[in-house]
Amino acid sequence: MSESDFAELKPMTDGIVPITVAEREQRIENARRLMVAAGIDAIYLDAGTSLFYFTGLRWGCSERMTAAVIPAAGEIAYVCPTFEEARLRESMVIDGDVRTWQEHESPYGCVAEVFADRGIAAGRIGMEQQVRFFLYDGIRAAAPNAEYVSADPVIVPCRAIKSPAEIALMQRAMDITVAAYKKAISLLAEGMSQHDCRANAAAAHKALGAAGGIDFQFGKATAFPHGSRELQTLKDGDLVLMDGGCAVEGYRSDISRAIVFGEPTQRQRDVWELEKRAQAAGFAAAQVGAPCEAVDAAARKVITDAGFGPDYEVPGLPHRTGHGIGLDVHEPQYIVRKNTTPLAPGMCFTNEPMIAIYGEFGVRLEDCVYIAEDGPRWFTEPSPSIDQPFA
Repeated sequence: MSESDFAELKPMTDGIVPITVAEREQRIENARRLMVAAGIDAIYLDAGTSLFYFTGLRWGCSERMTAAVIPAAGEIAYVCPTFEEARLRESMVIDGDVRTWQEHESPYGCVAEVFADRGIAAGRIGMEQQVRFFLYDGIRAAAPNAEYVSADPVIVPCRAIKSPAEIALMQRAMDITVAAYKKAISLLAEGMSQHDCRANAAAAHKALGAAGGIDFQFGKATAFPHGSRELQTLKDGDLVLMDGGCAVEGYRSDISRAIVFGEPTQRQRDVWELEKRAQAAGFAAAQVGAPCEAVDAAARKVITDAGFGPDYEVPGLPHRTGHGIGLDVHEPQYIVRKNTTPLAPGMCFTNEPMIAIYGEFGVRLEDCVYIAEDGPRWFTEPSPSIDQPFA
C-alpha cells in the first residue's frame, strides 16, 4: 500500500452542516418535557455521546468526573476538575453553571450541591445508561436522600428520533463509507491478509476525510458474526465478508457486504440470494407504526422458511436483525423479538439479517434505514448481486 493508491480519492466533507445550538437547545427542552411526564427531576450525563447530544460538549471518559446535570427546571450544571475548567468553558456550546473540584476533593459533593441548589436533593434523578458504576455509587453516597432511576424514559425517546440535520450527517457518513468500500474492494488481491485489507479501508476513509474502517473476514471465518482472530489469507473462491463505517460530526455509518473473490459457487449464490430476500422482507415490514420486532420477524421468516434455524439456531440467523444507529453504532431502538416499540418517523436502524453456516461461510448484507413520514428509506441502496456489491 502506498499513498499513490489513494491519490484519486478526495475529501467528501465539504459543505457539512454541524448540529446547531438552536437544535441542541430544543433537545434540552424536549428532555425537560419528558422529565416532567416521567416524574424525573434531573438527568445526570457522564462523558460520552449523550453529553454531546444534549450539550455539544465532547469529552473523553476517565477516572476524573466530567459530567452534566440537566434539571427539569433550572440552570444546567457542569462538573469537572478545577484544572480542566478553562478547557471546559472553551468547549461549552450550551451555557451553564460550572462546579469544580480539586484533585484531593470529592466530585460527588459537587453533584450533591447541584441537586441541593435546585431543590431536588430528595428528588428523582435519572441516570443515563452509560454512567459508570463508581460515579453512580459516589453520587448516591453524597446525595443519599435522592431516588435514582433510569433516564431511559427521557434519553431514549429523544435520541431515537433523528432530525433532518442528523439524518443528513449520517447520509454523508454512509456515502463516505461506500466510497471507501469501493476502493478497498478494488485493491483485493490473492494472498492479502485481513489486516492488509483493513489498512486499505482505513487509508481510504482517511483520504475521503473521515476516520473509519472496515473489518474483513475470509472463507470459513465469515460464518462468525464478528469474525475470527486467526490470521487469514485471501484465496480464489473465498467468500469475503466486510463490515464497517465511519463518523461525521459524531454520526455513524454501518454497512456490510459479502462478495466472492473469484467465481462464486452455486451454493454461495443461493445463500447470498436468500440473504438478499431476507433483507428486502425486513425493509418491507418497516412501516410507520409497525413494532420493531416485525422487521426481525419478517426477515427471519424468509430464512427459516428456506430450512435454516429455527430461531437463533445455526445454520441460520444467530442474532437480531438490526440495531438503532446515530451517535453510537449500536443504540436503541433494537430490531429484535419482543421490542414492541412502534416505528416512527426519524428512527434509524440497520437491516442486517445474517445467514451463518459454521464450517462453510456466512453472508450478511447490511444497509441502514430511516423512517420517513410515508415509510422506510434506504441510506444506501442494497447490494444488487453477489458480483456487484454496490449499485
